[in-house]
Amino acid sequence: MADMFNLIRQAQAMKEKMAQFQKELEAQSFTGKAGAVTITMNGKHEVQQVEIDPKVAGDVDKLQKLILEAVNDAGHQVNTKLKAEIGKMTGGLGLPGMF
Repeated sequence: MADMFNLIRQAQAMKEKMAQFQKELEAQSFTGKAGAVTITMNGKHEVQQVEIDPKVAGDVDKLQKLILEAVNDAGHQVNTKLKAEIGKMTGGLGLPGMF
């Protein structure tokens, strides 16, 4: 029975660590770059800033593709950080549903 209580305590501690990490992640900024476009987003995947080199602003198709690539790059950085931290917290257990 002591093992069961210990397991519950460990699960609660992991839950608290993950909640703290989520707060920390949301406060961080991630910057994705693609050519002349730079996108900055927070840990909630909300785009905070878009910077475009004026030299490429005339080519709309190219600009749209660059923005898409930059947003995806920043999003991948958020996911990479999240996966790494979850891996540390779970000890590499590979829990289902956890990315």
